Amino acid sequence: MASIFLHHVVGDLTVGKPEVAEFPETGTVAAAVRAIAECAEGAITVWRPADAAAGERKVGRFVGMLNSLDLVAFLARSGDQERAMRTPVSEVVEPDPRLLKEVDPGTRLIDALEMMIQGARRLLVRKSLTWRGVSKRFSILYNGKWLNNFNNSTSSSTTTGKPSSSSLCASADYKYCCLSREDIIRFLIGCLGALAPLPLSSISSLGAITPHYYHIEASAPAIEAVRRLRQDPCAVAVVETNPDGTHKIVGEISSYKLWRCDYLPAAWALANLSAGHFVMGAEDNDGSRLDSLSNLSMTSAFGDGGASPSSRPKKFSSRSIGFFSNPPSPMAVGGLRPARRSMYRGRSAPLTCKHTSSLAAVMAQMLSHRATHVWVTEADSEEDDVLVGLVSYNDLLYAVTKYPTSSSATPANT
Repeated sequence: MASIFLHHVVGDLTVGKPEVAEFPETGTVAAAVRAIAECAEGAITVWRPADAAAGERKVGRFVGMLNSLDLVAFLARSGDQERAMRTPVSEVVEPDPRLLKEVDPGTRLIDALEMMIQGARRLLVRKSLTWRGVSKRFSILYNGKWLNNFNNSTSSSTTTGKPSSSSLCASADYKYCCLSREDIIRFLIGCLGALAPLPLSSISSLGAITPHYYHIEASAPAIEAVRRLRQDPCAVAVVETNPDGTHKIVGEISSYKLWRCDYLPAAWALANLSAGHFVMGAEDNDGSRLDSLSNLSMTSAFGDGGASPSSRPKKFSSRSIGFFSNPPSPMAVGGLRPARRSMYRGRSAPLTCKHTSSLAAVMAQMLSHRATHVWVTEADSEEDDVLVGLVSYNDLLYAVTKYPTSSSATPANT
């Protein structure tokens, strides 16, 4: 196992991290839309309000997490979207305290990674414990002084069996930050040399591909994807089945794709269109933007006027949900397959890699796109985009911790 997992602690990754932003469970769906656009991994943490008299620990106030697909699905099910945008998120979020784990700044990195592999999405780390003097970032001496100061401040509580009055006063002043899986991967990609030869090994040889993925046919209603919201990553592949039974991926319905979309048109499309049309972004027949779409913009959702149910569009433009589809090329006219490939080109196309891609390449791909997952396709297939699985953050963490760096792994065909 690489020494970076044993010699580094969680506190090393909190340098420069801002204080955790709590989204209250009394906040509205409209406010959650704005918050999700600015958060890591396209999801926000929802909290109960603090009660000073109760003395409840911060992690005890955590309710759950919300992502963009959760909100789009909620709006798609609602009869009155304007009213739904004013709904408190407490009626939308599914409580799940397992998604957040509080850890001490001195927790070993390997232990933190194991928590995330087991299902934690965020790590809550205390930031207020510091020491005076000059320290070197990421040095073991720095971590040792940090822990010694912590032990000195809490020695009275451990000897007496109850917290001292000074520690109780200090606990009220604690500041916390949240570490996401993206933060962990960003740290690891800066330490690729210490992980050799794993970074150049193929994701298939490392067992980093999840072969069991959720999918729906392109001809199926898009709303069927909502039934699988609670999985991780929150993504459903939209596929066309080949004669041999394999799946050709044409798009995805996921929290990643809907991260910064226009939620109301996306909700209408999810409720009314097929999965293929949803990911393709069907354009208006006459090529013009529907006026009713502007009535369903986020501006109306925040109180500047709204669209009645009767004004909802029967078609939608892909640009209204953050997608676009390029017009067919001259070669595509009269040809079914070239035209279909043109339809799925652009932002609506899923993020894919080959099963022979290296671990380092996939890590860089996910970080550069701020994606929570990458779909994996067969490299040797005659058909393009034949789906074999997906790679998520947890798969990457599993690969770098479960495989010893001294092992000989199959090189990637890059």
